[in-house]
Amino acid sequence: MKNKVYIAATRQNDGKTITCLGLIAALKKRFEKVGYIKPVGQRYVEVNSHKIDEDAVLIKDVYDVQGELTDMSPIAIPRHFTENYIDNPNRDELVHAVKLSFERIASQSDMVVVEGTGHAGVGSVFDMSNADVAALLDCKVVIVSGGGVGRPIDEIMLNKAMFDSLGVQIIGVIINKVEEEKYEKIKSYVTRGLQRKGLEVVGMMPYRPMLSSPTMGQLLENIEGKLISGREGLRNVVGKMVIGAMPAHQALEYMNDDALLITPGTREDVILAALSSCLLGTSRDLCVAGMILTGDTPPQPSIMELLAKTPTPVILANEDTYTVASK
Repeated sequence: MKNKVYIAATRQNDGKTITCLGLIAALKKRFEKVGYIKPVGQRYVEVNSHKIDEDAVLIKDVYDVQGELTDMSPIAIPRHFTENYIDNPNRDELVHAVKLSFERIASQSDMVVVEGTGHAGVGSVFDMSNADVAALLDCKVVIVSGGGVGRPIDEIMLNKAMFDSLGVQIIGVIINKVEEEKYEKIKSYVTRGLQRKGLEVVGMMPYRPMLSSPTMGQLLENIEGKLISGREGLRNVVGKMVIGAMPAHQALEYMNDDALLITPGTREDVILAALSSCLLGTSRDLCVAGMILTGDTPPQPSIMELLAKTPTPVILANEDTYTVASK
């Protein structure tokens, strides 16, 4: 299949998925049937008893692209996968799964967008790095990097070396998360700097804090916590952290609708302060985006009943407050 492109990045969270979303929107104006596949996924959800990468689920929900979810995410990496692979290497099985899913997606599509996972070397531990997969599918690459001048160019060239070693061509670079006040300066220097290396900048995207902020659902997965209430609020976006190590009345001054409260489950005074405006309905701006209760100690049953009456997601974590906040 000729019409295909592999979206890679210099590191995780550089903006591959948001790039894929924008690219698919543009491609759908040119091609009737656009397909998508993320061959190797690290963050997955369960869909009909199948492990599906969450980015594949997002793309399917937004655009209803060609193909089944199981083909859009043929390999999802569960815990202990790498240890098990080192004990019993089975690259042929992984290659077969990726190629078969790609062929099915391609057979239904006029154009296929392939999304990578992290930098070029991610997946090397089980012989399926981004460079390996791009070579396997015979894809040319567009690489995404974060804003700046020196670091992006250094990291792009480091990743290019790995793609080059497998005969994979980088056809363009997208610089993401560029600070608006430095946009023109960075555009000029990065464009000229990469042209000296034989690479073209095909796009630049300004930094938008909202797009970089995690949701409560992502935090639930990252800390491997237990959701004890507020499932309907897992899409709440977190803009800042408030550590509940201060008096309750003082903590309340820092709480608003994008605040994440991290506090021991025994600090019921702080928990009640965070919930008070939601329960009373006096100010939605003071209703926090969510709470993480640390120390693996839930509040008293009476407090749990109050938590259940609000849409605020509340997560119970095993670790202490400092460890959770550091993640």
